[in-house]
Amino acid sequence: MKLQLEQTEVKREAVVDVIKPYFLLFFFLLCGIVSAQTIDSLTQFKKKILESVEVDILMSYYEQEGTHAAVSGGIGNEYLTNYAPTIVVRMPLNEDAILTADVGISAYTSASSSNGNPFNQSGASTNGDEEETPRGNGSSFGSPKGSPWVASTGASAKDVLTTVNIGYQKASDNRDQYWGVNVGGSIEYDYSSLNFGVSFAQLWNEKNTELSLKGQVYIDRWNPIIPTELHEYELFQETFLYNPDSYFLGVSITDDQGNSVAGYLPENFFSYSAVNRNSFAFSLGLSQILSPKLQGAIFADLVVQQGLLSNPLQRVYFQDRENFYIGNFRSIPQYTSFENIDVFHLADDVERLPSQRLKIPVGGRLNYYISEYLVLRSYARYYSDDWGIQSKTLQFELPIRFNLSWKFTPIYRYYDQTAADYFGPYNTHLSSQEFYTSDYDLSDFSSHQWGASLSYRSVLSQLKIVDFGLKSAQLRAQHYTRSDGLSSFIVSTSFKFVLDQ
Repeated sequence: MKLQLEQTEVKREAVVDVIKPYFLLFFFLLCGIVSAQTIDSLTQFKKKILESVEVDILMSYYEQEGTHAAVSGGIGNEYLTNYAPTIVVRMPLNEDAILTADVGISAYTSASSSNGNPFNQSGASTNGDEEETPRGNGSSFGSPKGSPWVASTGASAKDVLTTVNIGYQKASDNRDQYWGVNVGGSIEYDYSSLNFGVSFAQLWNEKNTELSLKGQVYIDRWNPIIPTELHEYELFQETFLYNPDSYFLGVSITDDQGNSVAGYLPENFFSYSAVNRNSFAFSLGLSQILSPKLQGAIFADLVVQQGLLSNPLQRVYFQDRENFYIGNFRSIPQYTSFENIDVFHLADDVERLPSQRLKIPVGGRLNYYISEYLVLRSYARYYSDDWGIQSKTLQFELPIRFNLSWKFTPIYRYYDQTAADYFGPYNTHLSSQEFYTSDYDLSDFSSHQWGASLSYRSVLSQLKIVDFGLKSAQLRAQHYTRSDGLSSFIVSTSFKFVLDQ
């Protein structure tokens, strides 16, 4: 699959070329704003909304386990690890304006996504290279085998997501109004995204009431990576089982009983004619100080998505079609358990979902000041979309302050959702359906998440690195369990430094 990887790199360069003009335009606009603000700051003096340059250094580690991998049709190993370091810099341009820039990477390894080509675990690519689909006689690479429970070694086994965001915020002289603009982008091996947005906040009633508005646009593009067997069918169509250039030439394919067959033909699969995904998000929020001890907020969002909303790498199997396998047919009876290490079910198609989606979440927050050492924070949200999903979220935090420097916060979150209209477990969909998915993120489930954070605030910023003093630090750990068996753990740290002036 070297050709496909080379095409991926070409598309990455094309995406970068598309994004560059937007960042250059945004940069020049900021230069003009900075110049104007600098001239204005010479004519008057007032307290800055940000006194000095601040630098946040963030790091998180995430690990999950599960048994419903979407890449292998709703069954299989979901083990995943992710490291995500991020640096955020906030810089005052003058008394009224702040420039924010953050750069982050998210590096993951995934047993699930590695099985885009499950046959790389042995046999199909024994030299360990990153070519996803060897060309020519498949049997020349040994007897290919794979399993949804065993991670492959293909190019999709790991990836790095890189993100860059730049934001500008300005406040009015009396600090009753704030407006901002932002632009950003991200890229990974099969997906790229460009986003930009605007925000506005109005305070009144002696700053006890705040109305906020925000709009965000995401212009995204897939570089579709599809499962190996469907990729071969896309290249050679009905001749892919015996074409001299096909990976499947000479590869033994069996039915449920282990009989050799040659009838595998994923006729439902068709190539993608559109690879773009656009999202438009609008947010409205209202917060109010209700009493000296009580603060509340309500909010509503409207999200509209258009384009390729399904994931091209996620398989689907039809119960009204014959099953076909590659590997050790003796393991077929144990196919849906970890005991299966050497047989793989060939896909009937990939996930197909509507090209439009409307999401409407509404919710609120209520914080109550119990004492100088204790605050209760609560959060609730209701969500609905036109794919049939409805969900409810409840979250509670109880910050406990020991002194001016240390704070401990227990955290609990409950979530519950109904299934999307198009969801079905492994091998339950019908080939006559227009839309289908076996992604358990779209299934009916409930979840619990609990954890805690420990925060430190340095009153005098005495700990210094070069000219930066430590302002605050936080360690947070949370454990997540879902009713479908998925569980995860995340630990994150943050350090905020301020430039001494």
